[in-house]
Parts: sequence; C-alpha cells; structure tokens
Amino acid sequence: MVRIIPDFSFETSALAAGASFVVGVDEVGRGPLAGPVTACAVRLDPHRIPEGLRDSKALTAARREILCAEITAMAKVSIAHASVEEIDTLNILRASHLAMERAVAGLRADHALIDGNLIPRGLACAATAIVKGDARCLSIAAASIVAKVTRDRIMVDLAQQHPGYGWEVNAGYPTKAHLAALQNLGVTPWHRRSFKPVHNILYQENSITY
Repeated sequence: MVRIIPDFSFETSALAAGASFVVGVDEVGRGPLAGPVTACAVRLDPHRIPEGLRDSKALTAARREILCAEITAMAKVSIAHASVEEIDTLNILRASHLAMERAVAGLRADHALIDGNLIPRGLACAATAIVKGDARCLSIAAASIVAKVTRDRIMVDLAQQHPGYGWEVNAGYPTKAHLAALQNLGVTPWHRRSFKPVHNILYQENSITY
C-alpha cells in the first residue's frame, strides 16, 4: 500500500488563481458521545513548514504534541468549537461546519481548503472541498493535528471532572469501557443527548415506572 504524503499543491493552485491568504481547515470529534466538536484553520508560511506533517490519525500522540507546538510557532492558527448543546440542537454535521466557520473567521483568509466533500455554507470566503484532505494537503494536515491535540486536552480536563468514563484515553468515543460506564454511571452534562447510545439510556431511565 502506497502511503500518500501531503504536499503544498492545493495551496499553490489557490494562490496562482489569485488568492492571497489560503487556510487549511479540519475538524475532530464528530464520532464521540461526549464533548465538543473542535475545528482548526491553519495558514502556513510556505517558507516555514514543520517537517513531518501528516494526517493526525497517522501520528503518535507524542508526535502530534511536538508538531502542534511547531505549527503554532510557525503558522497562523485559529481554533474554534461547537458545544454539546449546539450539536444536539443543530445535528453533528451542521455543528462541525459551524466550528469550521468560526475557525476560518479567526484568521485573515480569502480561500479555505476544507477536509471532506462538503463546504460549510457560512464561510465568508471562497473554498475548495478536498476528500481525504488531511492526507493530501499540508495545511489541512496541520489543522488536523492542532484540532486533535486541542480536543484531546479538553477531554483530559473533563475526565478530571467526570471520572470513570475513560475520556482521558478514549476522548469521548464510544469504546466498550465508555459505553459500560454510561450504563453504570449515567449521563453527564457533556454527553450528546442526540446520539443514540446516550438517548437510549435517557429514554430507559424516563420509561422506568415504580
């Protein structure tokens, strides 16, 4: 299997087409049962790109931490979130797009390179959707790393407030241990009530009669 190495070609094309400020955008946290969805926009300096940028999922946690620090030092970075309440009100796709829109709004940008196949409708600039962009585009890879590190840190902090769910290791994803804790400990304010495993537990609790 050939491993794809992200490059700067998407940014170069956008700049050649007349853009002055090109940002890569990615989000993390669509799948978890708990916690916010986090997005990041990164505008790389073409002359100061950290070595070894990859899709965050292809990196170890330690390597992500190192690269996150380098990206923050060398590039323009904007981080934004959509809350659990917004996820439950809007749906996870729209909430993740809202987080992306907020992240882009935090930077000067006239073209956004978006990971995925959909462009958030509220973006204030032109955009290109890139499928598997975090593996193909350096700016999106950088955004994926910062978003992942940021959200993981949030979940570690929330794990201190709500021990027992394993958020410090599962980041709120529906692991076997997390699902068992949900059954045994109940639902926290940080759980997404619109997600089926959480909704089912609340429904079970509400339907019990004595």
